Amino acid sequence: MSSTVPEGWSAVSLGDLCTFSGGNAFKDKYQGVRSGQYPFIKVSDMNLEGNERFIIKASNWINEEIRSEAKVKLFPSKSVVFAKVGAALLLNRRRILTRQTAIDNNMMAAIPNSDDDNFLYYVLQDVDLGEIVQGGALPSVNQSQMKDIPALVPPFPEQQKIAAILSSVDDVIEKTRAQIDKLKDLKTGMMQELLAKGIGHAAFKDSPVGRIPEGWRVLRIGELLSERKQKGEDGLPIYSVLMDGGMVPRSTVERRVASELESSDNRLVRKGDLAYNMMRMWQGASGIAPTDCLVSPAYVVCYPSKDIDSDFLGYMLKMPSAIQMLRRYSQGLTSDRLRLYFEHFKFIGFAIPPVEEQRRIASILRAIDDDIAKKNAQLSGREALKKALMQDLLTGKVRVNVDNKENAVA
Repeated sequence: MSSTVPEGWSAVSLGDLCTFSGGNAFKDKYQGVRSGQYPFIKVSDMNLEGNERFIIKASNWINEEIRSEAKVKLFPSKSVVFAKVGAALLLNRRRILTRQTAIDNNMMAAIPNSDDDNFLYYVLQDVDLGEIVQGGALPSVNQSQMKDIPALVPPFPEQQKIAAILSSVDDVIEKTRAQIDKLKDLKTGMMQELLAKGIGHAAFKDSPVGRIPEGWRVLRIGELLSERKQKGEDGLPIYSVLMDGGMVPRSTVERRVASELESSDNRLVRKGDLAYNMMRMWQGASGIAPTDCLVSPAYVVCYPSKDIDSDFLGYMLKMPSAIQMLRRYSQGLTSDRLRLYFEHFKFIGFAIPPVEEQRRIASILRAIDDDIAKKNAQLSGREALKKALMQDLLTGKVRVNVDNKENAVA
């Protein structure tokens, strides 16, 4: 918090704005009920679609009889809830209750006093719990720590205006997220249609992998790819393979690159090659190289034959049916030890269209990916705007005009 108190503002503690209280243990015998009088939320409920700001969904519900028997506390509407223990605490997520709700003992609620509850939500969002966690193997915060956190508070009309401005930005952010979700759903549907039925086919035939369009062939990976085992070259960037994001520069996903490997110890990847994490291939950790680069020697690198379009291959390997097959061919006694070596990968068969149709399919899916990327860029920009606005408005660096009834919209 800034050491300078703006004119007309007060330096207080969070305990002056709200009351903090932890939740209750949620016994297994009460869990699994999908309807009732009161939602009983866990940390995982903050991840449910639609719960990005307000809690409107819950995986578990209880009735008054259970609430009374288990002596469960109910928290009022407009309370702000968050994780108080474990790795989830470090994600700094806050949610607003929309009705009387019970929370489990891994969560804490901030029950607002008379001041604007939306303003409290943004004040709490501005707190980095990672800076105040108690030491130990499991990060945690308690009520005493929370209530002593300093805060700056403007007069009530200014609180309302600040909250209205930030809420308007949140509204735009949520609309952008909804647009991204719709595009992802569209992509999933198009992948299922195009990678199974192709483009404009009326005739189908039986095959070892089920009904496929006439003109398609079932080919093994070994007929489409060959393993590349070339050592790395100096000057090339190091890439990582993500389960959702494909191949990305390692510097964008790791805060610090501390590898002591020489370039020659890494594996060379050429543009258009497939690289995959042999320990996570069955979870979708594969990608097509967008440029010449290097990857860890723990990865498998393959280069395509003339019978396969790289982008088509990348999409094909993300299909749920393909993921199931990749898991089946992975070797290991337990799931955390499963590995897919190329010597096993090469025997998996897939339905493959002619190359020209592969390219058309990949082009359609790539266009949707481009739209998703544009929306993600918009989302990042709007989230950065919100962060900057919070830094300015919640410190009084930028003062709002409370006489102007029009709210700023980003």
